Amino acid sequence: MSARAAPPLLEVEGLKTWFPVRKGVLQRVRGWVRAVDGVDFAIAEGKTLALVGESGCGKTTVGQSILRLVEPRAGSVRYRGTDLLGLDRRDMLPYRRELQIVFQDPNAALDPRMQVRDAIAEGLKSFGIGASQAAQTARVAELMEMVRLDPDQMWRYPHEFSGGQKQRICIARALAVEPKLLICDESVSALDVSIQAQILNLLRELQAELNLTYLFITHDLGVVGNIADRIAVMYLGQIVETGTVKQIFDAPRHPYTKALLGSVPRLSIDRQGVLVGAVGDAPDPADPPPGCHFHPRCPEVFKPCDKTVPEMVMTRGRPCRCLLYGPKGKSGGR
Repeated sequence: MSARAAPPLLEVEGLKTWFPVRKGVLQRVRGWVRAVDGVDFAIAEGKTLALVGESGCGKTTVGQSILRLVEPRAGSVRYRGTDLLGLDRRDMLPYRRELQIVFQDPNAALDPRMQVRDAIAEGLKSFGIGASQAAQTARVAELMEMVRLDPDQMWRYPHEFSGGQKQRICIARALAVEPKLLICDESVSALDVSIQAQILNLLRELQAELNLTYLFITHDLGVVGNIADRIAVMYLGQIVETGTVKQIFDAPRHPYTKALLGSVPRLSIDRQGVLVGAVGDAPDPADPPPGCHFHPRCPEVFKPCDKTVPEMVMTRGRPCRCLLYGPKGKSGGR
């Protein structure tokens, strides 16, 4: 008899984060941008889920909603069984230590007037970690070694480091408070390809050393095969397909996933995350198309797609949000 599987470290259900569209002199709400519109996923402890999609699809808002940097409208975010969205500001504080984020642009994330030692020690000071300045400095030295930087450089300023080194500093700062889950929001997209590989290798090594759990947000499917265990593909506020790396790469089901994968070998996703080769441009999230949001760009569109909103259905043992696989779809529910 097999042991019961451990519950996921993080479980997101029905997450919705909408932003008001205000117009007129009185700035009245005239509509909503449904940046995140009913997102579900789970991440097991010590594993990596890659959240993939074009710029503007809502990936970053998902990460910010989990941390409550923006407040969701509905849904639940359960961390170790506790719904973070039901906590007040004081009760949320201990969880902010366990959930940290690494942003896309290290130049924007680091204060140019602050020495690296103080930048990394920010979290230590915020949570009262370290009995003295000397203890905090020793911890900063340990963290710099952990991310493969020379501790003697802690007294330098950010402009004295390369882009890859700055991102290592940001990773060290996130790790300072010993988090369990790290949200990596496009954390390698601003770096050269060779530096990307080094940072991905570092993240894998740190995960093995510290048993970290990652939500890895990216527009580039080309990098996730080296770090992810599972992939969730996102389009216009919704998850359209999930699966293991092998399932997504070897047998994609949703036409959008196929378009993303088709772009990877031709290097057709530009540095802003725009998918080249799909039909047309991504629609305005404040005015999404009726029916399936992807139908105006989909090469496999058929009659019901412009009117029927697809539900997540199981196809070959994994979920996909596409009418092709419903009972009346072209694939007959396969």
